Amino acid sequence: MKSFKKYLCEFLGTLMLVLLGCGSAVIAGAWIGITGIALAFGLSIVAIAYSVGRISGGHVNPAVSLAMLINKKMSIKDFIGYVVAQFAGAFAGSGLLALIVSTTQLQGMGFGANNFGELSPLGITMIGALVVEAIATFIFVISILGVTHNEKYSSKAGIVIGLVLTLIHIVTIPLTGTSVNPARSLAPAVLTGGESLTQVWVFIVGPLLGAVVAAFAWKLLSKKEEEI
Repeated sequence: MKSFKKYLCEFLGTLMLVLLGCGSAVIAGAWIGITGIALAFGLSIVAIAYSVGRISGGHVNPAVSLAMLINKKMSIKDFIGYVVAQFAGAFAGSGLLALIVSTTQLQGMGFGANNFGELSPLGITMIGALVVEAIATFIFVISILGVTHNEKYSSKAGIVIGLVLTLIHIVTIPLTGTSVNPARSLAPAVLTGGESLTQVWVFIVGPLLGAVVAAFAWKLLSKKEEEI
């Protein structure tokens, strides 16, 4: 029952992230701009961290869960449960967004899919997008590992993580639309279809690669810290 509650929280949290974050881009992007969208994603993380995140840890991201698994902060069973719940939540969030959009004049605007090449605002290449996503996810994940490492910072962790995600979005939205989260990328890509779906592998591989590097880097850094 305890595990089910955690998986349910990951489902709901990822739903919230995709609905509110991608929703801000699709519905209000023309009015709020890059900074507004970045804040929407960051504030979504803050809301998740202090609600359902208190039960599950608020990963809402397979890349974050992978880093936690590597650092032995969760079991393989929970990792699988979290990832399934996160992808399910992302699809539910995208589905709700699609339903809302269908009642407006926004049809054809997409659902917040990530892109490179001609679909990217700055025309970033495939390799460029892969590198950007890996670096951005590295920064995001190592920030999470750092701020959750010490219990005395636990009450502020949600705010710190939300601010880091906001900063990452401000820098990378013009490049890739910002993923750093395979679940957040796959669901909108499937609903959007076409070239977005053929490009989505970059926004799965890049974040996972960045998370793995961050996890092992933190292992090394935390070991040195303990020795000191």
